[in-house]
Formats: sequence, structure tokens, C-alpha cells
Amino acid sequence: MTTAFYPGSFDPMTNGHLDVLVQALNVAAKVIVAIGIHPGKKPLFSFEERADLIRRSLAEALPQKAGDISVVAFDNLVVDAARAHGATLLVRGLRDGTDLDYEMQMAGMNRQMAPDIQTLFLPAGTASRPITATLVRQIASMGGDISAFVPSAVLEALNGKLKNMAGGNS
Repeated sequence: MTTAFYPGSFDPMTNGHLDVLVQALNVAAKVIVAIGIHPGKKPLFSFEERADLIRRSLAEALPQKAGDISVVAFDNLVVDAARAHGATLLVRGLRDGTDLDYEMQMAGMNRQMAPDIQTLFLPAGTASRPITATLVRQIASMGGDISAFVPSAVLEALNGKLKNMAGGNS
């Protein structure tokens, strides 16, 4: 049984992330979605909120596969976290050539440190290519419509969080 490790910040999960996750589930029997926790960064959503949104988004998009993922936190090297969870594949999504250049460097370094873990690049679908979590947060914070970029559970949660933040600042 192949286990894949899909690391990222997922703050918030986008349709691009979901696209890559669905593709990964076509390749691996189990996918561990690994949320990177960085003490120096203040995410918009807590780990628990992000984990819940990932589970809900997959359950809505692909209910028959919802049991094939788990969500974990990690704060160490990706290859060490993947190995600790028994994964043999690292999943990385690619949007464009810039992503490829960066990801190839990372894959090379990871392979040096962990030759037993293979990196699998999955291309984002055409509609997902321009989407980044950073842009989604920026557009939403300025009142823009992000419904085409995120799963419905994320749209609801993000709108609610921004409304609460605006209410707390008045």
C-alpha cells in the first residue's frame, strides 16, 4: 500500500490544492496531508481549522475517498516527517515553470537526504494554475469574490473569519 505525503501550509486550502489531492489519491492508496507549522508565521487559520477544511473539502468533492486521507502537523524537514509517517512518495503540485524550477531543487535536496522517498510532481489543472492561497487571502480581504478559487467550506469559513476580524477592529 503506497502512502503519499502532501505537505503545504493550506492557509487556506484552494481548488488547486484540492485538485492535486484528488490526483494524489489516484496514485496512492493513502495520502497524508501535512500542514507545515512555522513558529515565526501567524497563519490566518489555526491548524485545527485548516485540517477540518481539508477534510470537509475532500468529503464534498470525493466522498468515497474521504477516508483515504489523514491530516497531520509537522515542523521539521519534510522528508523526516514523511518517513515518520511511513510515506514513500512526496506529492508536489506544479502550476508553471517557476514552480518546476523551485520544486526540482527541493526534489534534488530531498533525494540526497532521503533516497527512499520519491517526489511526485502533479500538474495543476488549467483552472487552478493562477490560484495561490496568498492571492485568495488578499482578494477576500479586499472584498473580492473568491468562490471560483476555493471549495465551498473554505469560502464560508474565510468569509466568516474576515467578517469577525473586521467586526473586532471597529
